[in-house]
Amino acid sequence: MGEFVNLEVDGGIGTIRLERPPMNAFSRQVQEELKACAEEATRRADVRAVIVYGGEKVFAAGADVKEMAGMSYADMAPVARRLSACFGALSEVPKPTVAAITGYALGGGMEVALGCDRRVCGDNAKLGQPEILLGIIPGGGGTQRMARLIGPARAKDLIFTGRMVGAEEALAIGLVDEVVPADEVYAAARRWAEQFANGPAVALAAAKKAIDGGLDVDLRTGLDLEAEMFAALFATEDRQTGMTSFVESGPGKARFTGR
Repeated sequence: MGEFVNLEVDGGIGTIRLERPPMNAFSRQVQEELKACAEEATRRADVRAVIVYGGEKVFAAGADVKEMAGMSYADMAPVARRLSACFGALSEVPKPTVAAITGYALGGGMEVALGCDRRVCGDNAKLGQPEILLGIIPGGGGTQRMARLIGPARAKDLIFTGRMVGAEEALAIGLVDEVVPADEVYAAARRWAEQFANGPAVALAAAKKAIDGGLDVDLRTGLDLEAEMFAALFATEDRQTGMTSFVESGPGKARFTGR
């Protein structure tokens, strides 16, 4: 349990809650607590999918600028990679992850959301990477993950200008995957996550690794990775369960154990 970030588990769903009022600004402490919660969600067998949620009013408005304002190059250089690892911690969780976004998701908050597999936002959301307005660039994965998600031209528009986009524009450009009324954000994210609460955990992890790993290499290497992951699943109990159930009862009726 952290002071500002906590992992709550219920029904196979782990919810990482950001709770640093008023805007969930990411101080170094909050960054480290987020990474610790992501690592705990990875370790725990009773967590089958993960939601990251900032509460009913705001997701996260970014890094703690007051904390960074006094830092020099000599101060930042040794910790920049750690900062990136903390903001991108959700991308390392080998389980389905979803960001439940209300209000502002800016700077580091946007980068945390970009590290998730899916983004659900409220109709009141404002998203963006405003770091350029501070004379810097995103340092927690924003330049890389945003460009891969929505393409380099759109990413450059948002990062060069520092402008915020509303929910509908974010949906239109692919920055988020679903828009719902603000008071339904967590419920919508949970509905998505609950699909995997009793799913084949090893196969889901393999699918995530194959997709994410394949994006960073050429097609031939990606196909080789897929083939290796595919073959390895024939050593799992869930593969036997799934195929036996399909043969005997048809699709969609298997009861997986996650092994």
